[in-house]
Amino acid sequence: MRHSLITAALLAALGGTLALPASAAPIAPGAVAAPAGMVSTVQMDRMERHMMRRRMERRMMRHRMERHMMRREMRHRMMHRM
Repeated sequence: MRHSLITAALLAALGGTLALPASAAPIAPGAVAAPAGMVSTVQMDRMERHMMRRRMERRMMRHRMERHMMRREMRHRMMHRM
């Protein structure tokens, strides 16, 4: 049941206007051709990898700096309480 629902949703998403009877065998993955606008490769080029890595490094650096500043602020508050 669930498999047939997923298959029907996939056909609807790909624009398939094919009416299948309930007893029809599931369609093989290679039987449905991908639309021309769909990107089939997932490989990034050098510049994309470089930018991705830089963005990740920046996020990590920012996260680390936020934690550092938070701890510094907490220590500062503790010093004023005493």
